[in-house]
Amino acid sequence: MLTEFSHVFAFLILAIIFVAGGLVTSWVLRPRNPNRFKLSAYECGEDPIGGPWIKFNIRYYVVALIFILFDVEILFLFPWALVLKPMGWFAIGEMFSFLGILLVGYIYVWGKGDLDWARPKPFVASMKDVVAIHNLD
Repeated sequence: MLTEFSHVFAFLILAIIFVAGGLVTSWVLRPRNPNRFKLSAYECGEDPIGGPWIKFNIRYYVVALIFILFDVEILFLFPWALVLKPMGWFAIGEMFSFLGILLVGYIYVWGKGDLDWARPKPFVASMKDVVAIHNLD
């Protein structure tokens, strides 16, 4: 007699076999012809120049995270569209408040400058600038 936990265990074993089978099959069937280009590192559209521990621009990841955040939040519009008619004006009010929160977040990110791809370099004053400003007075 099978209990409920045995069903879960059977599905777990089946899932492990399915994943392991897919990994083994891909390992057996894959072509084995590595070359210099296939073995080189590739990240975010940048050519691999220099060593792997160089500093890179973090804006790739910031823009990607912002995109994922807003993309996932927009997915909540689809279930809302399905229940709009039965729920009536309450659903419309809730969605406008949700979209308002998203708009506030979007304005914050835009105002902070995280959506600008090419930011201007910050001006750091030197002693020459301080002396030049002092001589103008």
